[in-house]
Amino acid sequence: MEFWQSIQLWWQGLCDQFTQCFIEANRWEYITDGLLVTLEVTFCAVLIGIVFGFLLAIVRTTHDKTGKLTLLNAIAHTYITVIRGIPTTVQLMLFYFVIFAAVRIDPVPVAIIAFGINSSAYVAEIVRGGIMSIDAGQMEAGRSLGLTYNQTMIHIILPQVFKTVLPALANEFIVLMKETSVSAFIGLNELTRGGDIIRGITYTDFMPLIAVALIYLVLVMILSRGVTILERRLRTSDH
Repeated sequence: MEFWQSIQLWWQGLCDQFTQCFIEANRWEYITDGLLVTLEVTFCAVLIGIVFGFLLAIVRTTHDKTGKLTLLNAIAHTYITVIRGIPTTVQLMLFYFVIFAAVRIDPVPVAIIAFGINSSAYVAEIVRGGIMSIDAGQMEAGRSLGLTYNQTMIHIILPQVFKTVLPALANEFIVLMKETSVSAFIGLNELTRGGDIIRGITYTDFMPLIAVALIYLVLVMILSRGVTILERRLRTSDH
């Protein structure tokens, strides 16, 4: 009997915490608003990372294969080294408190730019590894058909590279989404910050942190499932 009473008391306390953290004063809006900001920053940063990452990778592999674009390759190599060598949190604060210090700017675009630039360096190395893994005969076959280097790269090499690097790219995007949690350093009210606000109001740690953790977990599971489906379709299209 005492055991069941203790279970009931625990459950009642959990329900009271849930009500206090999310129901009273519509505090659940801190979580939903933060989630929307997290998704916005992640989506836009991913687009920047993909575009600049592919461009950097093409510049570096073109230099490796042809010896051309020496200056651009040096700039790209330096860029990747610097970006990968500085912690993401430090980069974020440099952008907000140093580069954009003289401009009154919302933290959302700053976070998008910072995370996009950070991601592009990692995407570049992932894609470069994928391009270099493609057999050199693929390029030679394209050129023998009368295609230019750029045409061969776009129509023959890159489609194969995308299939090869898709799992690594998905992992990078998952890491990027979770890294947005450090945006609170520049005052961005993203998902983790929303949980912190609720903690500060209610002086309760368990429920807000569990809610934030579960939401991140669900987002990662959805993204992973989407990538799995895409990989399956790409494999099917090969047959």
